[in-house]
Amino acid sequence: MTSPPDSPSQPLDPMLVRRESLRRLARLGQRLGYLAFAASLVIFAAGLSSGFSGRVATSLVVLLVAGSVVLAPAIVLHYAVRAADDEDRGTDRRH
Repeated sequence: MTSPPDSPSQPLDPMLVRRESLRRLARLGQRLGYLAFAASLVIFAAGLSSGFSGRVATSLVVLLVAGSVVLAPAIVLHYAVRAADDEDRGTDRRH
């Protein structure tokens, strides 16, 4: 994570500000995606105990698709932000 400048008189780098907003967006997307998968597990368990109806199956499909649509780009964005941070520091996490 990047830290804010030491003194308020230092101007903020717009690229670092943008990167921090993308980091927050990636974090939110990951939380929402994993939450959708967790909710689908709960609904699946409820469906196992009470019998699968059309509503249970539809809910599962919607949650799994929504979780995938939200989570996949969030994970890619997370790694992109990390790679940009590594590039700025001159480090490489691949090794």
